[in-house]
Amino acid sequence: MTIHFIGAGPGAADLITLRGRDLIAKSPVCLYAGSLVPEALLAHCPNGARVVNTASMSLDAIIAECRLAHEAGQDVARLHSGDLSVWSAMGEQLRRLRAAGIPFDITPGVPAFAAAAAALESELTLPGVVQSVILTRTSGRASAMPETETLAAFAATRATLAIHLSVHVLDRIRAELIPHYGEDCPVALVFRASWPDQRILRTTLGALDPAIGEGERTALVMVGHALGSEDFDESRLYAGDYDRRFRPVGTSPRFPEVT
Repeated sequence: MTIHFIGAGPGAADLITLRGRDLIAKSPVCLYAGSLVPEALLAHCPNGARVVNTASMSLDAIIAECRLAHEAGQDVARLHSGDLSVWSAMGEQLRRLRAAGIPFDITPGVPAFAAAAAALESELTLPGVVQSVILTRTSGRASAMPETETLAAFAATRATLAIHLSVHVLDRIRAELIPHYGEDCPVALVFRASWPDQRILRTTLGALDPAIGEGERTALVMVGHALGSEDFDESRLYAGDYDRRFRPVGTSPRFPEVT
């Protein structure tokens, strides 16, 4: 018996891994975060499966469901949106399961920032422009930010920023980022990335209107000069004169071709 933590992806029902799909199909119990996980994924559950929406449940109640399944020898598919490595509240569940001696495993999922980048048709790391992506958020009621993790501190790197759970504080984002990125820096707001009602708004930091975030909940704020840029260097990886392991070049290649 195992609790299978599964990253259900950003929203589109077909953006789940094959492993995740197959684990759902073999688990007689499915606990899913109904506020963010598409119900279409429940079609993979086996006939007669116990399906529980955990959106309104406390941590104690969720762990109680896991205990019941453990005692019955039943596998559990525990579905969370996106990928489980960030802002999933998985850590506190794992701590409880370890203490109870209940086995679990983890299957990664497609993260929201990757779905947003795909929707924007953008590579977030462009040669000569930026080579880092920072995933962050602002403080909220559920979790405060550590004092050292501020937007201004991250902005000082001029990396591409993927700011989660923060569409309600666009005025703060604008004020803290302009000194580092400039008013002309591209901004993209991706609402409900990969869902059928996905929306994209492109603007700049200087023109960013805080009012567009009013009443919105599920949106990702992407900031950086890589967004939509056509002025960047080409990678040496595919250059014709670049000597690499899979394409030796020159009279004395670094990695001679084995014959």
